[in-house]
Amino acid sequence: MTDVLDPTLLAEAVAVAAAASLPAVTPLTPGPAQPGSPHVTAAFAGGAIAELDGGVPGSVVVLVGTELVEALASSPIGALDVAAAVQPALDAAARRLGAHARGARTLDLDVEGYDVTAELGGPFSVVPLIGAGIAAAVLVPEATLAGAREPLDVEEVAQQPSRDDATNLVEEAPFVPAFSAAAAPPRGLELLQGVDMEVTVELGRTRMTVRDLLALTPGAVLELDRAAGSPADLLVNGRLVARGEVVVVDEDFGLRVTEILDANAAV
Repeated sequence: MTDVLDPTLLAEAVAVAAAASLPAVTPLTPGPAQPGSPHVTAAFAGGAIAELDGGVPGSVVVLVGTELVEALASSPIGALDVAAAVQPALDAAARRLGAHARGARTLDLDVEGYDVTAELGGPFSVVPLIGAGIAAAVLVPEATLAGAREPLDVEEVAQQPSRDDATNLVEEAPFVPAFSAAAAPPRGLELLQGVDMEVTVELGRTRMTVRDLLALTPGAVLELDRAAGSPADLLVNGRLVARGEVVVVDEDFGLRVTEILDANAAV
């Protein structure tokens, strides 16, 4: 079990870890942890959940405000997924609990009658993350807090609030969802600068029957739909954004970008 025995302090420590990896223009500070309510999602525009592995039960949820959701939707390389944007925050939260986070899944908060309690499997704690207003929140089930293990990353533990700091946080005003309306105006691309994105280089494609796929053996050669010497495609989250030449850098493959595609052409 983790040395942080008080569930309230542990929930706040988990929120601190998540806040450090969550896209935000201004630093996010955790508010006081308190019992969760199904109505907490009304204060936010989006969110994601990740199940935990490593012997710690349950899952963790990160809720985010309109500012980040709109910035993701209007990204210059196409709409980005909320789950992908907050995955690093969920990973950090999981490590603070002594676990690993599985791939995040975006929550559909717009569904009528949506109850996040069902997603979390029971009672949970909520910790608001405050920047220019309440920008996000971290939700952790009580069962997960009770089953937490030693943190996986020692450096993150050193960054957690002390017991005295956490006590001072609890003395602040309680979390009220309606405060989210006071958030600062969206700041678009500036808000996305810290978002991790999957970058793929594609040499070419082909189509095969199941019979041919099952017949593949080591040494088999696949003919791609691209001539030798043709530029390779650079895709970001599956969207074509550039082309370039494949090169070798210190015995590793690399890509020398030769063409940046217009946002309207990168489809």
